[in-house]
Amino acid sequence: MKLYHTGREEIRNPDIRRGRKNADFGPGFYLSPDREFASRWAGADAVMNEYELDESGLLIHRFRRDEEWFSYIFRNRGARDDLSADVVIGPIANDTIFETLGIISSGFLKPAEALKLLLVGPEYTQVAIKTEKAASRLKWIQSVRIGQIETSRRKAEQEAYDVSFARILKEIIGEK
Repeated sequence: MKLYHTGREEIRNPDIRRGRKNADFGPGFYLSPDREFASRWAGADAVMNEYELDESGLLIHRFRRDEEWFSYIFRNRGARDDLSADVVIGPIANDTIFETLGIISSGFLKPAEALKLLLVGPEYTQVAIKTEKAASRLKWIQSVRIGQIETSRRKAEQEAYDVSFARILKEIIGEK
C-alpha cells in the first residue's frame, strides 16, 4: 500500500511514539493513502514523504464511518486506546470532533446524533502505524518539497462544511 506523510522534514524511519497520545486512533505514526489529502497538511516549507507498506503478517483493523469508529475515537480522545492492532485504517474525524465530544459529555446530544455531525463533509482515510512490527514494514521511498494549498480553496471548503454542519445540527435539535 502506498502511503504519504507530510511534515517539516524528511522522515526515513518514523517514530511511532512521537505523536499525540489522544489522536483519532491513539498513538502512532499517521499517514494517508491519498496524496492530495496529505498535501493539505503542508506548511510554507513542507516535505511530503512517500512510503510503501508491506501488509503481510500484520494485524490490520479497518474502520468505516460508523458507531464502532466513533466509539473508538471517543475512547482515544481520552487516551484510552484498547485496540490490539499493528495498523489501524479508517476515516479521519472532521474538525468538530472536540466540540462534538463536548456536546455528548454535556448530555446535549446522544451519541447517534453526534455521529450524524461527524459524517458531515468529505471522507478521507488515515492509516496509523501502531507497532514497531508495522513500522519495520514501512519502506521509505522518497521525499519531495511541496507548497501550501491555496487559502481560497481551503476557505471555500470550510464554508461549505460550516453550512452543512449547521443544517444537520438544526435538524437534530428541531429548528427550521
